[in-house]
Order: sequence, then structure tokens, then C-alpha cells
Amino acid sequence: MSDTALPTSIDHTLARLSALDYVADRQLATCVYLALKLQRPLFLEGEPGTGKTEIARTLATMLGRPLIRLQCYEGLDLAGAAYEWNYGRQMMEIRLAEATGGGAKESRDALANELFSERFLTKRALLQAIDPANPVPPVLLIDELDRADEPFEAFLLEVLADYQITIPELGTVKASQPPIVILTSNRTREIHDAVKRRCLYHWVDFPDAKRELDILQRRVPGIGPALAAQIVAFIQKLRSIELTKLPGIAETIDWTRALMELDTLVLDPQVIQDTLGVLLKYQDDIARMQGSEAARLLDQVRREVGPQAPSAPPPEGGGPAWGGPAPSRPA
Repeated sequence: MSDTALPTSIDHTLARLSALDYVADRQLATCVYLALKLQRPLFLEGEPGTGKTEIARTLATMLGRPLIRLQCYEGLDLAGAAYEWNYGRQMMEIRLAEATGGGAKESRDALANELFSERFLTKRALLQAIDPANPVPPVLLIDELDRADEPFEAFLLEVLADYQITIPELGTVKASQPPIVILTSNRTREIHDAVKRRCLYHWVDFPDAKRELDILQRRVPGIGPALAAQIVAFIQKLRSIELTKLPGIAETIDWTRALMELDTLVLDPQVIQDTLGVLLKYQDDIARMQGSEAARLLDQVRREVGPQAPSAPPPEGGGPAWGGPAPSRPA
């Protein structure tokens, strides 16, 4: 069997994802397997940094398919997502025809037909993904759909249901083989039911400690076991606190790499305070963790996973002492 063939079972899907260092749980692997077998789009929703975008990249690598990414944003429309006519080239063609005396009715009719041919069509991500000329069906990633305006979702319905796009001037373009479609959302707003009905759905949650430790050791080779265990335990406890933005797997990996660059062997109060900006992205969250709250979490981590780190002096530079009262927030 070819290495780029579709997986034959859920366990096979898990194994092939794992071979590319994507550590999925069984529920996600089941959804991926069914989406591939049933040729249905897969809609992944969850907190930022939980690996939703990465699954599309991993699938493209696993199956040897090109990855076409549509990054959604406010104001995205059909011209930016699917296609638009190259009006500049069309105008040049009209002026060239006029200059060469193409004034006869037959010439005008031929020019009108030519102007709206594929030669003057600029293909964007959606049309590229369903192009019948594709040698192999690509992986189409429609990333962060919740960032786009709600009316844009109506444009997607034809693509998601029939893998086709109707261009009034040209006709209907339909994929000869359906692409693998992955949609993601960070749930900053609700996605319309009409989109969800056309997809298989999975909520991508933060990993448990065991899976996050596995991810960390794969993504950051060379990390010491003591530091890895402490980082995962600290992150897991941090996610139990009400913060503006909980750290995802991406932040865990970035923080680990930062700690390794600082030659950190085990967590201590000073290094946590110095690197909070890698882990947390809002000042209110950082201010909350600069006092007794972080010290409390670190003490719990040390009791649970060890080994005990040597006592550290209070942070330098006039910062709050660990174990002291948390700084008050500005009004």
C-alpha cells in the first residue's frame, strides 16, 4: 500500500498522524477517518492554539497532497476567496481589438466570448481547490471561519455540498475528485447551522497532561524529563484559572523553547516571571500571575511532580515578591 493512500482504520489513522508527530485523541482520529472515507468536510472548533490548523498541514503531508489555505478575515468576499475577473487584462484586450480594426459584429461577438474565458479568470483558493485539472485533490483549509462576516458563509454552501462553484459568465466548475476540506473556528461567534450540517463536527479541546507531555517531547526534542513534567503540570493548572486567553499547545511549545534557550533545568519563580510574556498574551493575565497566584501553582507543581527546585530570591528590578500579595489591577 502506498504511503500516501487513505488510512484503512481509526487505529491506522492514529498511527499515521503520530508518525508525523501529531498526537491526536481517538475522537479526533475517528472524525478524520470518517471525513476521508465519506468525502465530507471536517469542521473543527475550539480554543486558539489547540492544533486545529496543524491537522490540515499534517493531513497534506501524510497523504502527499498540496495544501491550499484560505485565511478568513473581516470583509472577505467571493473575489478574495473564489475568483475574480482580471479587468485590467480585459481592457487591454478590448483596446488591442479596437486598434487592429475588430469592429465587425462577428469580431465583437468573438471578443465578448473571449473576454470571459478562463484566460482572464484569476483563481483564488476555493476555485483552485476544485479545479478539475488538479492531478490530485488537494487539502483545502478554510481557516478561522469565525473571522469572516456571516454573509460569506453563504458562498461556501455550494462548495461544501457539491464541491462546485457557479460562475455566471462561465458556467459551473465542479471538482473531478472532491478535495479534503478542513474548516476551523475559534468560536468568537457562532457559525450558521447550514454550514455545520454539511460537515462532520469535532470540538478540539486542550489535551490532558499525558497527551500534552507526549506532544511536548515530540515537538521540543532534547527537553529534560523534569522540566517537561513541570511545564505540563504548570500549564494544566494555569488553564483552570479564569484568564482572558488560556495558553494553548502552541504557547506551551513556545514557552518550552524559550526556557531551554535560557538553560532552565527546573521551573523557578524568577524564570516564570521573566517569561510570562511568552505564555500569556494579555497584560491583565500577566499581572494576575506575577504574584501569589503563580507561586501557589508552582508550589502545587513541585509537590506533585518534583523534583524540588532550589529556593530562589525575590525577583529583581522591584517586581513583586513571590508568595506576596498579588498586585492590584489598575482601575
